[in-house]
Amino acid sequence: MKPTQQLHNLGQRLWLDNITRDLLTSGTLRRYIDELSVTGLTSNPTIFDKAINKGAFYDESIRKKTLAGKTDEALFFELALEDLTQAADLFRPIHDATGGVDGWVSLEVSPLLAGDTTGTVNAAIQLHAQANRPNLFIKIPGTRAGIPAIEKAIFAGVPINVTLLFSREQYIAAAEAYMRGIERRIANGLDPVVNSVASLFVSRWDVAIKEKIQPGLNNRLGIAIAMRTYKAYRDLLASPRWQKLAHSGARPQRLLWASTGTKDPAASDILYVEALAAPDTINTIPEKTLLAFAEYGTVNDALPVDGGYAESVLDEFTEEGINDETLAADLQREGIEAFSNSWGDLMACIKSKSDMLTKGS
Repeated sequence: MKPTQQLHNLGQRLWLDNITRDLLTSGTLRRYIDELSVTGLTSNPTIFDKAINKGAFYDESIRKKTLAGKTDEALFFELALEDLTQAADLFRPIHDATGGVDGWVSLEVSPLLAGDTTGTVNAAIQLHAQANRPNLFIKIPGTRAGIPAIEKAIFAGVPINVTLLFSREQYIAAAEAYMRGIERRIANGLDPVVNSVASLFVSRWDVAIKEKIQPGLNNRLGIAIAMRTYKAYRDLLASPRWQKLAHSGARPQRLLWASTGTKDPAASDILYVEALAAPDTINTIPEKTLLAFAEYGTVNDALPVDGGYAESVLDEFTEEGINDETLAADLQREGIEAFSNSWGDLMACIKSKSDMLTKGS
């Protein structure tokens, strides 16, 4: 039995953190679903920037949409939804077989809306309607402006993948926004089932502090933060507030591990996948990491629900002068900046291709 199937049997779902047109047209994604227990897919502006810049897979679509009067963001979202609706259809049998629990794909709102609550809500509603697929999450960052947008979007019935979470506290804020949205739906006589996941970014912690700590502490902080957050997740699911919602028919907002590709060439390339096995969670992993884990990964014991040794490890980092609360805020801000930069590159690439492909038309 492949390690990917073993993780699935443990109760963790593997999603692919990638989308390209070639992945779809070549049958590769279909094979990952059939052979590697992949049950969902995530995307972000950086992934699409790389996909559209690479080769000519999108050129004909760009040319046709440009001639039809589409430009900039409107053109991009049409391109993205062509890919993601096709991927959603591939995952639809899984979605249906699990009663809507699994088989999801994700599309992010413009990162330029990270500080705009109303704009984020409007974009989430519009994009979800445009996709017209029941198994498509809209990604909203768990920023100060994003938290109220999450509540409002959930209340509006839009499935949400909360992205760019870096700490237990940021996760709890996102989880509470989700619950408020569900509580409002119940109070208004609406269906309490609106699916959501909360994405905690892991490896970026270790990249951020690598030059500030003793070598023996390398690649340990992200996992400790994840373990601390997993305890908060389990505590929340056992809380009277959540139990009340569950008895009304609501579904848990599952915890998702993101940024789980290893950035340190001296470390195992499947470090974070092996370390973060846990029931009722999702791990969205890069294609290279997926293939490596399928080939030689090991499924270890599941994460302890009580947080295990997380706090003792975090104490070691505190002694090294690492303030995890401050760093979490910095990482979230840097994540928004990185996605915004990719968004700018993406818009420039689309404009350049549009101009070139329609020259003389």
